[in-house]
Amino acid sequence: MRKFDSCPLAVIGTVAIDEVETPFGKRERAFGGSASYFSYAASFFTPVGVVAIVGEDFPPEFQKILEQRPIDLSHLERSQGKTFFWRGRYRYDMNTAETLETHLNVLVDFNPQLHFPSHPEFLFLANIDSLLQERVLEQAGKPRARFVACDTMNFWIEKKKPQLLQVLARVDGVVINENEARQLTEEASLILAAQKIHSWGPAKVIIKKGEHGVLVFDEGHFFALPGYPLETVFDPTGAGDSFAGAMMGFLAKTQDVSFENLKKAVALGAVVASFTVEAFSLDRLRRLDLHQIEERLEIFRKICSF
Repeated sequence: MRKFDSCPLAVIGTVAIDEVETPFGKRERAFGGSASYFSYAASFFTPVGVVAIVGEDFPPEFQKILEQRPIDLSHLERSQGKTFFWRGRYRYDMNTAETLETHLNVLVDFNPQLHFPSHPEFLFLANIDSLLQERVLEQAGKPRARFVACDTMNFWIEKKKPQLLQVLARVDGVVINENEARQLTEEASLILAAQKIHSWGPAKVIIKKGEHGVLVFDEGHFFALPGYPLETVFDPTGAGDSFAGAMMGFLAKTQDVSFENLKKAVALGAVVASFTVEAFSLDRLRRLDLHQIEERLEIFRKICSF
């Protein structure tokens, strides 16, 4: 298992087994999880450490996929029991997944203990229990980390909102989709939702709108970006995590969290996510290289220029 002397970026999240059905097919026992997509996308820009847990049923070939990238797996625990499992379905509205099953399994008793040789300057709390996010914040948050951001989902908003609000008070940024932003804030307007989230702590609020793009709010600055135009979307699972991974990977690589650099990071996130959805699981990311990312970024830049 690869271990790095230094990882500028770390992520805590799920490494999972998924079952996904879309109008274009079905994949059973697909490699999934927020930390899996995030770390793979981030690894195009910087080494990244993964903090997660899997069960005895986790296929060795899935772990080898991550080992092929500059991803530190020294904090990937293996425990007795089954791996986190999610089963979902997309109909012709590919922006919204219908969750059919969620089994936390070994995630229930996960108690992450961080022992990086040097503390990562950039930290991302991916879609996972808010209590686990807090435990990692205690060990690797401010002031050790320079920039901390988080994600969440409707399940945690519904079940753990008080704990989630405590996490938001301690992070610099939040990446959240439009439905989650409305659910969390009880605001119909995404502008008002972003303002409310900002008042709870995060300076940077990034609201994902699926195929319709992304909105960026950064202490009085605003930026909007459309989605990259695609003819076919095979599997949207992991698109948001890939977006966050590429964004955070670029921020960690450049060591620059200014608004101007954040705009480019968000554009790169949108580009990498556009590749993710072109195939099931991490299949398209595994065929991706930095040259392809840069080519599509240039096309995207021309599309957005007027």
